[in-house]
Amino acid sequence: MEYRNVTLSLPKELLLRAKHIAIERGTSLSGLLTQLLEDLTRREDEYHRAKEHHLPMLGKFDLATKGNVMWARSDLYDR
Repeated sequence: MEYRNVTLSLPKELLLRAKHIAIERGTSLSGLLTQLLEDLTRREDEYHRAKEHHLPMLGKFDLATKGNVMWARSDLYDR
């Protein structure tokens, strides 16, 4: 894997807390940020794959409304 250097500007207190968390996890700040960004991008990829898989299925469901809502929200609740 090729690495690139980046410059971040973070609030001082956030940086200090993040460094402490990295130490507690036995890694560096760079390692902690790498892990967090890998997790974030993996979740985003999984979400997009699931979305692409499930969106075509929506056309198969007939909810009998044909997209026209015949009621008001207040009709759904007894008050």
